Amino acid sequence: MTISIRPLHFEDHAAWEPLWQGYLDFYETALAPEVTDTTWARLLDAAEPMEGLGAIDANGALIGFAITLRHRSSWGLNDYTYLEDLFVAPQARGQGAARALIEAVCERAKAAGSPRVYWLTQETNATAQALYDRVAKRSDFIVYRRAP
Repeated sequence: MTISIRPLHFEDHAAWEPLWQGYLDFYETALAPEVTDTTWARLLDAAEPMEGLGAIDANGALIGFAITLRHRSSWGLNDYTYLEDLFVAPQARGQGAARALIEAVCERAKAAGSPRVYWLTQETNATAQALYDRVAKRSDFIVYRRAP
């Protein structure tokens, strides 16, 4: 399958929203509509540190997305890039879209001078980990979180 990667555009909203919902369903979570609307608006705002990339198939259909967040680090001079969300439509999986999205994120981070791209996945997401283990080095850090 021929896959191209490009920034998400305003016109992608109708195709992105079902993918976003599929992503939320995969993680068995729900968000208020205003969170989804705000996320979409941030993806289109050049002043935001958040960016969205889309995977486009040979027919021009949006089949996946990656959402990144650039942020400062106390460990370096340049911003790090956090790959916060990555999703490919189930019918398009196994054809290279996720890898292409990761590579595009890394290329954009490098061009921006970011020395690190990192991401998380669930311990039980063995399918994603099989790809991630091929394209990146697994960290030995454990993530903790709590509400303030």
